[in-house]
Amino acid sequence: MDLIRDCMSRAIQLLVFQLSFAHQVTVVFLKSQPWRIDVSAHGAHLALNIYLIDGTYELFRYYYALPAAYDQDGRNIAAVRGVLRSLLGMIQGGATHIAVATDHVIESFRNGLWPGYKTGAGIDPVLLAQFPLLEETLSAAGLVVWPMVEFEADDALAAAASAASQEPGVELVTICTPDKDLAQCVRGKRVVQLNRRTRMTLDEDGVMRKFGVPPESIPDYLALVGDSADGYPGLPGWGAKSAAAVLTKFRHIECMPPDSGQWKVNAVGAGTLAATLARERDLALLFRTLATLRTDIKLFETVDQLKWNGPKPEFEAIARRFDAAVTDTRRSASKVQAAR
Repeated sequence: MDLIRDCMSRAIQLLVFQLSFAHQVTVVFLKSQPWRIDVSAHGAHLALNIYLIDGTYELFRYYYALPAAYDQDGRNIAAVRGVLRSLLGMIQGGATHIAVATDHVIESFRNGLWPGYKTGAGIDPVLLAQFPLLEETLSAAGLVVWPMVEFEADDALAAAASAASQEPGVELVTICTPDKDLAQCVRGKRVVQLNRRTRMTLDEDGVMRKFGVPPESIPDYLALVGDSADGYPGLPGWGAKSAAAVLTKFRHIECMPPDSGQWKVNAVGAGTLAATLARERDLALLFRTLATLRTDIKLFETVDQLKWNGPKPEFEAIARRFDAAVTDTRRSASKVQAAR
């Protein structure tokens, strides 16, 4: 009841600015004290819905979707403005508890485990330069931001989902990212994965339909088939169908019998696959380590800390700067060459 009384005591004041985006969208900037949440707009309930956002993916998505826009200092702020608009839209739509994880540094501890693991090489410097601005902007907007250095944004999302789902007042945890490795975090219908671009939500049954394996087997699945976005190749000959067929029965790599005759599954070239796994088992286990997300990172004490309570005072200056930014209608960023 305290949550409802608190929300009902708050009022929201909205000032809507029309920004001169190429596609003429309306952006809602929340202005004027007090920065409050209206329970009628946000649908507060005793049971909480937690939204965990992959900020790295969102920045990439908007960088390649929007034409460049320059602030008074000549900085391209289009992608950051796009992410901000999108997340404020979630708040306007009723989201009350949101946190955003970013890769403040693209490299992580995994680069020390596998030399081919993804790095910042090849990423447009203009895009990389927007990461600090994204973190600054979202924080000023009153959102919880986790800029990751040693670990990855995906690790933060996994750790936060695990912690939030253990709180009895949480009804639903939604991990907003299309990244395959986050499917390992899905639990029943209580922890789900949402692709905000396609609006497709995966619960545990959805993960099984998409990958052919349950969430607990996703790291093993990726170890066998590889993940080009993260920079490890998997094992030769192992594809999605063969990996799914074997893991559906045995769940984990170490549980697979060395003799393919004991598999008794429909996998083409089972003998060759078994020989490859026997020869490259250590490599497969290393790839599984790379694919396994860390859930032992302490990010918050309670989900109450993820509640959006309105922008900070410094947000007003950022809103004005973004409103005054000039969109370059002559140029737009090239399309992304490889899906994240």
